[in-house]
Amino acid sequence: MYGLQTSELRLLRRLSTPRKIQDYLETLRANDGHDTCRSPRNVIRTRRAHCIEGAMLAALALRIHGHRPLIVDFESAPHDLDHVVAVFKSHGHWGAISKTNHAVLRYREPVYRSIRELALSYFHEYFDGDGRKTMRTYSRPVDLARFDRQGWITSDEDVWYVAEHLVDIPHIPILSRAQLAGL
Repeated sequence: MYGLQTSELRLLRRLSTPRKIQDYLETLRANDGHDTCRSPRNVIRTRRAHCIEGAMLAALALRIHGHRPLIVDFESAPHDLDHVVAVFKSHGHWGAISKTNHAVLRYREPVYRSIRELALSYFHEYFDGDGRKTMRTYSRPVDLARFDRQGWITSDEDVWYVAEHLVDIPHIPILSRAQLAGL
């Protein structure tokens, strides 16, 4: 299935709920100081991940269990880092799975009626080292199945085309100019 090895499928099948996927991501070491965009296979092999790598692995695990493999990109102010989460729907509400070193940017229960509501749930916790709120925009969900032919799941090479796609797509502002000026 999806070109995965038996051991990889066994692991992903054990991650049968969003909470179990989140718990697994929290066991992975941060990919500090390394500029990578690893495929889910390479995240499993190295047991290291940045947020986008964790989001792709979470989206794949969700896919194995019947969900669409969706990710959402949060753009920040120019001096801060963007963040990517895997999103899922349960009983008509959105939730998110996230790999981060900051506990407040992690898992979101599926209680949000829209992607906007979900994105806004990260706003107050998304701040830089000086305490300034830095989240500025969010993307609509991106279905990673669009990259199946490019091998995003099992590639031995970095899958930068996923990250580049997130940079290129439209994002929706979360703040008006007046709100931004008031931060």
